[in-house]
Amino acid sequence: MRLTFGSLRLAALVAISIAPGTTVAQSPSTDGPYKVLQRARVGGEGGTDYIHANTTDGRLYITRNAVRGAAATDSTPAREAIPGRVTVFDLKTLAPLGEIMNGGGNGAVVDAKSHHGFASSHPDLTMFDTKSMQMLKSIDPNADAPSANPKFSADGIWFDASDDRVYVGSHPTKDLIVLDARSGNVLGKIALGGIPEQTVSDGKGTLYAVLQDSAGSVAVVDQRAMKTTAHYPLGDIGRCNGLALDAKHHILFAACALGRTPGQAPQPVMVILSATDGKILTKLPLAGPSDGAAFNPKTMEAFSSHSNGTLTVVKETSPTTFEVVQNLQTMSGARTLALDTKTGNIYVMSVERGPVPPAPAGGRAVPAPVISGSFTILKIGK
Repeated sequence: MRLTFGSLRLAALVAISIAPGTTVAQSPSTDGPYKVLQRARVGGEGGTDYIHANTTDGRLYITRNAVRGAAATDSTPAREAIPGRVTVFDLKTLAPLGEIMNGGGNGAVVDAKSHHGFASSHPDLTMFDTKSMQMLKSIDPNADAPSANPKFSADGIWFDASDDRVYVGSHPTKDLIVLDARSGNVLGKIALGGIPEQTVSDGKGTLYAVLQDSAGSVAVVDQRAMKTTAHYPLGDIGRCNGLALDAKHHILFAACALGRTPGQAPQPVMVILSATDGKILTKLPLAGPSDGAAFNPKTMEAFSSHSNGTLTVVKETSPTTFEVVQNLQTMSGARTLALDTKTGNIYVMSVERGPVPPAPAGGRAVPAPVISGSFTILKIGK
């Protein structure tokens, strides 16, 4: 974050009315309804993580991290330094609309009412104006404890329109920082008791954060009190990065890379559980290690995107019955996703890579180099 994309769909499977905690083996079926509708090779340099679709302004927001300049060598040309920034695209056409300089970081979110956006930049968070696409200010997440070790380091980010707050997670400190979306003021921090990845809210005052620790769990947060009130264990399952919510039926979809079954190698799984009490309803196989999930209440489908270039679609046929309905080939490295709730389209992104260079004698393997200008956004839909 490599294979060329294709529209191959490996659909799945048998409907599930099963005992809690059971993982059902996957079998191929006919092609599913989802396909890659558009592939936009938009280019640009710098790493990224999360992708954010804002349906109100019809824009897609993607952070790009700074790139250090480098002098030319015998085998590589000189490289100019590029600052971190938030790149903005049209949701319908994927045409570039501009860049908000000095943002960067792991992800961005937008409040449509205040026209304020926030990026989980480093070392300071950043706040920008979506109309002028100009940076407004930097926010020091360590101002309350400048000598603390470890320090807050921003990762996942979530905006909740129900309380006009932005929630940003930190791996080293295992907490969330809470920002007022109108002013950008820091309102406090919420200790989670684990490493946070994706967060979601029910829009009624409860936020859920999936924790990445080796024994995965979901932290339940009272947003008004800014306090963790419960943990829902996911069993002997780890590297849980994606989290989605069916708010109406109070169902969580936790997408994890390391599902464990006795006598079998670890397999990626989606753990489906009650958002009310944490009871595990079932576990379903995923087509790859997940780093993002979303739920579409209009279609009653949960989606999980994977680093191996696949997207799994899970259908909620009832609040107790779920099935994998499709595994779509996307693009290698397309591990995070965004859902446009108006159109039902899904967006993923990745880069192309060159051949893997030979590993030095006695040294560690060298990753395949990114092909300059190959950054690509995929729009997926029916």
